[in-house]
Amino acid sequence: MAFRLFVPILAGATLRERLLACIGATIGIALTGVISGLAMGGGPHVALLVAPMGASAVLLFAVPSSPLAQPWSIIGGNSISALVGVTVAHFVHDPVIASGLAVALAIATMSFTRCLHPPGGAAALTAVLGGPAVVSAGFLFPFVPVALNSAVLVALGFIFHLLSRRNYPQVHLAAANNHRTADRPPVERVGFRPEDVDAALAALDETFDIGRDDLERLLHQVELQAMVRSHRTLLCRDIMSCDVISLPETATAAEARKQLLDHNIRALPVVDADGRLAGAVGLRELTQTTETVKGVISKAGTASPETPAMSLLPVLTDGRSHAVVIVDAERRILGLITQTDLLAAAARVQVADKSPLKALA
Repeated sequence: MAFRLFVPILAGATLRERLLACIGATIGIALTGVISGLAMGGGPHVALLVAPMGASAVLLFAVPSSPLAQPWSIIGGNSISALVGVTVAHFVHDPVIASGLAVALAIATMSFTRCLHPPGGAAALTAVLGGPAVVSAGFLFPFVPVALNSAVLVALGFIFHLLSRRNYPQVHLAAANNHRTADRPPVERVGFRPEDVDAALAALDETFDIGRDDLERLLHQVELQAMVRSHRTLLCRDIMSCDVISLPETATAAEARKQLLDHNIRALPVVDADGRLAGAVGLRELTQTTETVKGVISKAGTASPETPAMSLLPVLTDGRSHAVVIVDAERRILGLITQTDLLAAAARVQVADKSPLKALA
């Protein structure tokens, strides 16, 4: 039980993520000091780094998805708080009163300017208790070195996360309706709604270190995973069509249109010269001028025969894909699952779950 005290409390806190955070903080803080030194000229009496940058680095590299770690939170939170601290120190000469007042006003100011950042409290406190170096800098301190440090650290963090293929800054893109109508995307029309998230947050009456949009996205994924788990025994091989109509890459646009219309289907898999899946083509792609379908094929959604069928829901409800191609390890076509196939399978599972015999069992 004692070791449970050391279990990470952050969701997704894997060893890889923490090692990346350590590497990023090492590079970020070191280069921030070097770049700030070059910009300010260096010297023994010049503060190249301020202490709150260490706390900012923890957020920036360890929890980059946190609302508290976004660029405006870091730059605005540290700079505005430092400015608040310098202003309070200028008018309030008792260090104890000035310290409490500076941190309190920093929290209020960051909240109103939408840049709440925990190290901002330390920046405000540093401005009050920083000693001769801060006093001599005066109202320049919030800008150099605080704003300079913050901007350099954020820029280095952006480059580091880009190279390590992590999403930063955290930008939420609402799911779009690809039919360009006012309706919500199909995947968001069932289950909970945005107003349910707002109501739940109001009922809990607490502040969470996660953006509201990210929370909604997470809950949708949880709902989907729960559905997949509850129907995990239904595999793609159980419901796929095996007599799949496909086209070679050398087929003409006219041949492709004829196959689509003759078989009353929306998309056809396209295979290369070796018989492996190369992509898919539908009437949408065939509106482009082309001699052969090879020039207009689009990426096809794929799955293996052992994949849980319900895990195809995100692909088949994205408003673009009408079918998923079932392939083997060498990308040879084994079958096809359409939206209709998945809907029919889901209906059968639901009916089976509600059957009187199962209820009696």
